[in-house]
Amino acid sequence: MSIMTLLPFIVLIGAMFLMTRSAKKKQQAAQQMRNEMQPGTGVRTIGGMYATVKEIHEETVLLEVAPGVHALYAKNSIGAVLADEEYNRILDGADPITGEDNPVVPDDVSSLTGADEATDKGDKAGKIDLGKAEAGDEAEPAADKAEADKAAEAAEADKADKADKADKADEPAAKDDAAKDDKKAGGADAK
Repeated sequence: MSIMTLLPFIVLIGAMFLMTRSAKKKQQAAQQMRNEMQPGTGVRTIGGMYATVKEIHEETVLLEVAPGVHALYAKNSIGAVLADEEYNRILDGADPITGEDNPVVPDDVSSLTGADEATDKGDKAGKIDLGKAEAGDEAEPAADKAEADKAAEAAEADKADKADKADKADEPAAKDDAAKDDKKAGGADAK
């Protein structure tokens, strides 16, 4: 056999060796990172959740995902152990330390308008009250009631116009038309 026929097989074996070697190095680095975790360290899981390590066991880790909320995770589910500065910046929203003077994008509109203090109305605007109306309030909001009153007045005015036309014309057909329109509009005679 010539070397030219064996060359593709040699290249293929070499590529497989390099791929497995790099994968092993990544696995060893990840295992070393997980072994270096200590209680109080900030971590990111492979699912993207940030938490604080509370206890480390042989195959599991107890994480505090929120104040007073603990969850048990497998060590393999830890994606990254974060430095304290990065962890605090992510969770607390602290500004990252940068050497450049980049423009700062405001978080809310009030900083753009120059208003120093938020108004009570602005604070309440973001909140939705899903509770029942208070005892002093009516069950129907005032705006809805006003619209219903306007619609009722318009219907009454329309009825009055049709009745006047029917009286002036003194034709029975005009009265029948007014009665039909009244029934269509949902008048008292509709039933």
